Amino acid sequence: MGDQKGIETERAPLGITIKGILSLIMSTIDEKKGRRVISLGMGDPSAYTCFHTTPVAEESVADALQSQNFNGYAPTVGLLQARIAIADYLSRDLPYKLSSDDVYITSGCTHAIDAAITNLYRPGANILLPRPGFPIYELCAAFRHIEVRHFDLIPERGWEVDVDAIEALADHNTVALVIINPGNPCGSVYSYHHLKKIAETAEKLRILVIADEVYGHLAFGKNPFVPMGVFGSTVPVLTLGSLSKRWIVPGWRLGWFVTNDLCGTFKNPKVVERLKKYFDICGGPATFIQAAVPRILAQTEEVFYMKTLNILKQTSDICCRKIKEIGCITCPHKPEGSMAVMVKLNLSLLKDVSDDIDFCLKLAKEESVIILPGTAVGLKNWLRITFAVEPSSLEEALGRVKAFYQRHANQEFKY
Repeated sequence: MGDQKGIETERAPLGITIKGILSLIMSTIDEKKGRRVISLGMGDPSAYTCFHTTPVAEESVADALQSQNFNGYAPTVGLLQARIAIADYLSRDLPYKLSSDDVYITSGCTHAIDAAITNLYRPGANILLPRPGFPIYELCAAFRHIEVRHFDLIPERGWEVDVDAIEALADHNTVALVIINPGNPCGSVYSYHHLKKIAETAEKLRILVIADEVYGHLAFGKNPFVPMGVFGSTVPVLTLGSLSKRWIVPGWRLGWFVTNDLCGTFKNPKVVERLKKYFDICGGPATFIQAAVPRILAQTEEVFYMKTLNILKQTSDICCRKIKEIGCITCPHKPEGSMAVMVKLNLSLLKDVSDDIDFCLKLAKEESVIILPGTAVGLKNWLRITFAVEPSSLEEALGRVKAFYQRHANQEFKY
């Protein structure tokens, strides 16, 4: 087991989502003060003008809509041309070629998560989830009556997976383990070697891997992004992704559920039939958005991707620098990807703050700054800070956090 000394863990109340907790925190703000609210809680970069999708994406959607060719129903698994384009896009980073039959189009990555968990259900099943992690997995599992078991991510090792914990938790009823890479909420990016070790562990346990890659390619540190599908010949992999983050269009709700499985588990006719019936029930995103996908994936220029990465690298650096000025929080690992970082809250340095939720509620009320309490993602008395924010707003927000700390600092300690 990895060293988790000093880390307290706690599940968020069932049914409380990140959006729900942030709405609760937002409700404490006194709008009469007239102070600008700055949110470091929600990972929606489109709220800031420095983050903007590529013109080809907007043009592709507009052209598809104005063509009047996509006003009817799409196949429930998705438009064929979009599925082919997604298969080709993901295959660029794989040692084998995906086909359109491997791709199912979803209404964002949340829909893809539900598709994965629903189709893995069997009586008595359990699933292994990372802690900290994305709470929608727990919520979906609860609705499908699948038991959740948590394995820890180790901050001192760049939030790597505690592989020994996976082996200890798994049993004959374990159906899958979830890997989020690049990491939300931690900002981690796993190396090829670490992902290979995870794949080999899953193969040994005879379970599949759900690879949440909604932040795919948003890596700006020492490790390049490696898709889990690279190890599809070792273990069956379900790859979940979307346009949301890399193209900065979370409201478009265009995601994918992809089977990376050279062993053919997901080619079984009964499995394929079950998947298609699920999508017959749920459907997918707007047809004209699907129709825009081939052009978006084929024609987005590299300069757009690099601009996004450069801004995220800049804002992550600002975040880490400003955190060092705030005595009550520490960052155990500098983010190397995605759009968020986890920081540890030291309550002993605060005189009238009881826990991470209390910290975030009081911070919002006094400073009009929104931060997500770590309890929401599984770590009590930690905080998740989103740095996909306009640089000057991020500087101002963390300056307000510093002022909040100074007002609430335990006078026995100097800051």
